[in-house]
Amino acid sequence: MTLLMESQTVEDQAIKAKKAANVLKMLDTKTKDRALEKLADELEANIPYILDENAKDLEAGRKKGYDEAYMDRLKLSESRIKELSGGLRKLIDLEDPAGIIQEKWELDNGLSAEKVSVPLGVIGMIYEARPNVTADAAGLALKSGNAIVLKGGSSALYSNQAIVNILHQGLSKTDIPEDAVQFISSTDRKAAQELFTMKEYIDVLIPRGGGALIHAVVENATVPVLETGVGNCHIYVDKHADSEKALSIIVNAKTDRPAVCNAAETIIVHKEWLSANKDILNETLKRNKIKVHADQAAMNVLDGAAAAGEPDWADEYLSLDVAVKTAENMEDAIHHIDRYGTKHSEAIITEDADSAEEFLNRVDAAAVYHNASTRFTDGSALGFGAEIGISTQKLHARGPMGLPALTTTKLKLKGNGQIR
Repeated sequence: MTLLMESQTVEDQAIKAKKAANVLKMLDTKTKDRALEKLADELEANIPYILDENAKDLEAGRKKGYDEAYMDRLKLSESRIKELSGGLRKLIDLEDPAGIIQEKWELDNGLSAEKVSVPLGVIGMIYEARPNVTADAAGLALKSGNAIVLKGGSSALYSNQAIVNILHQGLSKTDIPEDAVQFISSTDRKAAQELFTMKEYIDVLIPRGGGALIHAVVENATVPVLETGVGNCHIYVDKHADSEKALSIIVNAKTDRPAVCNAAETIIVHKEWLSANKDILNETLKRNKIKVHADQAAMNVLDGAAAAGEPDWADEYLSLDVAVKTAENMEDAIHHIDRYGTKHSEAIITEDADSAEEFLNRVDAAAVYHNASTRFTDGSALGFGAEIGISTQKLHARGPMGLPALTTTKLKLKGNGQIR
């Protein structure tokens, strides 16, 4: 197989996806599930090919000097590809979100009404150096009865195209048209900008990546956007926090996978807790190689901390860097979160039930935690199943967006000649 260079326009691809969506929405669950099983089989059968193509992206990334976290997101392995195929098989076990009767009633005039879930239609997915998203997003779209147009980052071009080639190969052996999965291989920014304005064919855009990408989509798109926000997540360590819990949660939220959006980026520490636990906090941060950017009060007790400037409070580091802010009280902590948070995931560590409840009620975020790591903001971890992204907006969907978020509703009304 070879890389298929662009030979058709973005509009051509969007039109094909729209036609395929009209086929997909009529398919039953068994047909879609059989297709997902075939796609999973094809991915596993073509691991060497995918790895060969991924190696081209990795070599280009090394030459460009991408950092370790970026290269890790870009890298595929046999185990990661098997996880992708396993993810497709897990979708088979999930309920089909389309065709569910959500409400049913009869009007006084004899009209019967049903509110039914239906696919969105055509999803436009714009993402950066995450080739795993290519398979994940395609699987979620197909299970929910949607076609999808994928626009991945140029740094993962060979990997993304390889995965799409395999998906097309698999779809050719099913009742789902290959055109249901489109991949824009052009690296020209104009291609993405064109996708932003395809309202006639694209029903929703979902950006997944860094703040600059998401901002560009939100500011320039005329197609409706489901915003998957940047994760500037905070952990507030209250004065009543248990030190063992606090340190364990801080380490997990910061170091488990620092390059993901639900990792903690700022630790807000009550001044009394900091004073009582400065030595063990210091030792924990150093042992885990966490680089600290702190306000003056925290700098006074944390060895090697750099002075935090205004950008540090707003930064999504995606690394082992963390900002540390000292708080006078909870009011101070919540004010800081309100100013710099991205409405993704926020946590309080405390043994005081009233403080916990106040924090959970007042903080505006898709997920708020008491005595738990922000790393749980994930569809699988929360029991929702696979997700296409984590929404930080309030309309249509908020938090991890699983299969139901890829549907909308339709009213079906049946009468017997009623007029108004």
